[in-house]
Amino acid sequence: MSQKAIFLDRDGVINVDHAYVHKREDFQFIEGVFEACQYFIAQGYIIVVVTNQSGIGRGYYTEAQFNVLSQWMCEEFAKRDVAISKVYFCPHHPSKAEPEYLVDCQCRKPRAGMLMQAINEFDIKVENSVMVGDKVSDIQAARSAGVKTAILVESGQAFDKATMETADFVCSSLNKVPSILSSIS
Repeated sequence: MSQKAIFLDRDGVINVDHAYVHKREDFQFIEGVFEACQYFIAQGYIIVVVTNQSGIGRGYYTEAQFNVLSQWMCEEFAKRDVAISKVYFCPHHPSKAEPEYLVDCQCRKPRAGMLMQAINEFDIKVENSVMVGDKVSDIQAARSAGVKTAILVESGQAFDKATMETADFVCSSLNKVPSILSSIS
């Protein structure tokens, strides 16, 4: 049975982007993220995280460290009755990575590989789904995957007009997304 999903980028959407966050003590949830995700679950969405993690490829931290942090993050959501269906990540970079991660892959956003993996694994209906990201590459990945609605969150950034026009909606942070979704449903 197909279902609808909210695809969330991690850094800048779920947590404050302090650059290459890989330790629990550096992971700061964005205000209102749990309540927003509770709303998504109540509206019948599954939540899927899709995150570029070139810090792994650059040697700043390991996949094991990333997995430990992801497990802890998912447990924090679970404590608040929010299930994260899966965290997909891309450790690659086409030009700035250690040899085993020096790959021009299909999973790194703006390409749609991570979204397509989730769409296939969870039988996601893209025409009812939403991508929320803080970079134009998130929006481009959503478009490539056929995800109907793409929302750009500012997370303290200022976007130029051309960047804002790539998205269907622009808002200050994830905690504003529920009101956008309620206005279009």
